[in-house]
Amino acid sequence: MTRRLATALAAPALALGAVFVTATAAEAAPADKPQVLASWTQTSATSYSAWTAARANQSAWSAYGFNWSTDYCSSSPDNPFGFPFSTSCARHDFGYRNYKAIGTFDANKSRLDSAFYEDLKRVCNKYTGATQTSCNSTAWTYYQAVRVLG
Repeated sequence: MTRRLATALAAPALALGAVFVTATAAEAAPADKPQVLASWTQTSATSYSAWTAARANQSAWSAYGFNWSTDYCSSSPDNPFGFPFSTSCARHDFGYRNYKAIGTFDANKSRLDSAFYEDLKRVCNKYTGATQTSCNSTAWTYYQAVRVLG
C-alpha cells in the first residue's frame, strides 16, 4: 500500500515541479530583453560602446540570460595582419547566438552583419594610409564571409 501511495503522489509532485521550473525560467528573463538585445546590436558606435560596457559587467545582466560565449572570428584569424578584430567578432557572435535563441535570427541577420562590418571599420579608422587601406580590405573580406556563410 505504501508503494502505491508513493507512486501515486510522485507523478503529481513531478508535474508540479516541472510547472514551477518552467514558470521560474519564463520569469527569469525581463520583458525588455528583445529591446536590450536590439540596442546592443545596432551599427552605431553608441551601440558598440553600450555592448562592450555590458560585456565587461555581465553579472549585472545575468537576469536576462544572454549568451556571452564566443569563438571570436571562428576559423578565421582573430587579429588578421595584426588588426584587432576579436572584439568585433565577439559582438557578432553575441548577436547571432542571442537572436537564434529567441527565434528572430533571420529577421536580424542582415543588420548583425552590417553592425559587424561597421565595428571592423571602426578598428580600421585607427590607422592611416596603406595600413588603413589594408585593414579596410580585410574588414570587407570578413564582412563578405559572414554575409554569405554566416
